[in-house]
Amino acid sequence: MLRRRLFFGDWFNKGMTMQRLCVFCGSSPGANAAYLAAAHALGQALVQKKIALVYGGGSFGIMGEVARAVLAAGGQAIGVITEELMDKEVALKGLSDLWVVGTMAERKTLMADLSGGFITLPGGYGTLDELFEILSIAQLDNHEKPCGLLNVAHFYDDLLRFLDHTVDQLFVQPEHRAMILVDGDPAALLDRFDAYQPPHLDKAEWVRRIDSAQRGEVQS
Repeated sequence: MLRRRLFFGDWFNKGMTMQRLCVFCGSSPGANAAYLAAAHALGQALVQKKIALVYGGGSFGIMGEVARAVLAAGGQAIGVITEELMDKEVALKGLSDLWVVGTMAERKTLMADLSGGFITLPGGYGTLDELFEILSIAQLDNHEKPCGLLNVAHFYDDLLRFLDHTVDQLFVQPEHRAMILVDGDPAALLDRFDAYQPPHLDKAEWVRRIDSAQRGEVQS
């Protein structure tokens, strides 16, 4: 079913259950066959848990593979795509639902609006942009939806080390670093989502405290 999105709800609500899960991932298959295999396994795991897929609506790469796996297993796959990409005929045919929006910002908002959690597979700039926007909002305590990395073939090892570095350098609180659930197995990652307990911290107060301490060192 094709829909054109005309309005947006408040996706920051904290009571949404994980009936639908958003997957961020590359529109390329990548260089390692393990990426497509993991996308296929994730699609099957979603159906086994009776969770609908929300994703970027494309037919290529990891993005298309996870949606096809969901549909092949009898699940629901909901695509959200921009008019520009729709005009280029990159949308996957046969989706349970396909929403068409005007801009990439609207696309991200609607995907988040529809979803009760977020899993990131290997991908590039767009994938990382989607992941970190969701995490940025979560650290402000504006949503409590679980966020995870499916770390296929150690794809995200270097990113995880960098995030540890941001904690060491006092840019990210340890509790906010721990919000990112990581596993290499799709079913195990979904189990971790079920047990997720979000942190409740005042980031502004933490920043004020760090700022005061660092300024004190500079002045002394």
